Order: sequence, then structure tokens, then C-alpha cells
Amino acid sequence: MDFDRLDDFENVEMTYVSFLSRGYVSKNKHIFDSIKLTSFTKLVLESCVYGTPIFKMGNSGKRLLILSGIHGNELPPQLANLELMNELLGEELNNTVYFIPFASPKSTMNNERSFNDMDLNRSAHITNSLSNMIIQTIEELKIDFVGDFHSTAYNSNPGFEAVFSSKNPTPESFLIAKFISDDVGSEIITFDIAGSQYKGAVEDVCNLRGTPAITCEVLSPFASIGKGSFEKSLEQMKSFLTYFGF
Repeated sequence: MDFDRLDDFENVEMTYVSFLSRGYVSKNKHIFDSIKLTSFTKLVLESCVYGTPIFKMGNSGKRLLILSGIHGNELPPQLANLELMNELLGEELNNTVYFIPFASPKSTMNNERSFNDMDLNRSAHITNSLSNMIIQTIEELKIDFVGDFHSTAYNSNPGFEAVFSSKNPTPESFLIAKFISDDVGSEIITFDIAGSQYKGAVEDVCNLRGTPAITCEVLSPFASIGKGSFEKSLEQMKSFLTYFGF
């Protein structure tokens, strides 16, 4: 996978996971009314018109992925991912961090949970689904650890702020989740074996393939941005990075 260096932004490179998922993220009023329209944010939004962009910062240490937007109507982590990238612009990083802020720009544009009627967090094991393309990208880039960031609403699953993990076959999934839980107070939910509850979650497919991964959830109404949810998602992302010495 070949990345292009962005001349206007120091230490940032980008490429695309897929061109099938393109969408005008700025048409989502909740997103557009909440973001800081920096020159970098504008570039990210423009890149989504062509597909699912992936960005890279740093060139050393562990390879980490911060992923959001697997469900397009879960907005707080997508905003937090954008904010985190803006904060890290020009910084010297002791690890290599990849960012996918909008996994499915089309879904985010439409404020929809699914992509072309497919739940991307139940289809990461299905060859050539959009989330499987993200899995393929993770493997091609030899990413070491994955943080997948979501939001959840009352009376849904899990319905409260949490961090998911599993103990087998990648026990470090649990260690990362415990660190985040202890650090920011998110309730930890751990399964003995990845994928034992249901199939196709990005986190589970990563763990089953040997890449330790966790899923973080913040509480917010679907298709909206609950009070404090963006800030809490950003806190979870920073805690994930802190585990690796940021």
C-alpha cells in the first residue's frame, strides 16, 4: 500500500482503503456544525468524497490504528478522531499512528448505521466487505494494535460507556482494555474467546487473526452528539495511545 505525503502538513501521509464508500461527510449537519474547520479538517472532508481515507503520522515504534465510523450514525468518535489528528499535526511521535476517521463516508453522510444495508461490525470476516477491506489493510500495513471507537445509546448494546476486549487468542487486548478502564473509568467488558458472542466485529476479527484490538464505546444518542460524548471519546483515544507510551 503506497502512501502519499501531504506537502502542506508535516509528517502526514495518506492513501485510500476503498473508493466504493465515498460520501460528502459535510452533508451530515451534526458533524459539520461541530467540527473545527481547520485546513487539515477540510482536506480530510474533501478526501472522503473519493472513498475511505487512511492517514499516517510517524515512522517508528509500534504501529497503531485509531478507527471510527464503522457505524456511520455513531458520531462522537468520528469527531474525536478528527480532533486528535489536528492535535498531533507536526508533533514528533514515538510510535506510528494510522487514522481512519470515517470508515464509511457514505454512511456518515446519510447518518446511517449500515453501509449498503450491511452492518460493518458484523461483516469484517466476509471477504471484500468494506470492513474486511479495513482488515486487509491492517494486515498489509502490519499494524500491531487496533482501537475501534464507537458510541452506544440507552437501551442498545451495551447501552453504557464501556471498553470491549477478549483474553484469547490475544491476551493484550484485555490488558489494553483494563488500562483504559482504570485510566478513564469506562466499564470493562471482556470475553474469554474473541468472537464467542457474534461474528464479524472488527475487534474480534483482528484478535482472532493475532492483532490485539479493543472496542471503546461512549454514550450518545444515535445520529446525534450527546453532551460530553465527543470529549469522552477523545479521552478514550488518548488513553489508548498512552498505553503505548505517548
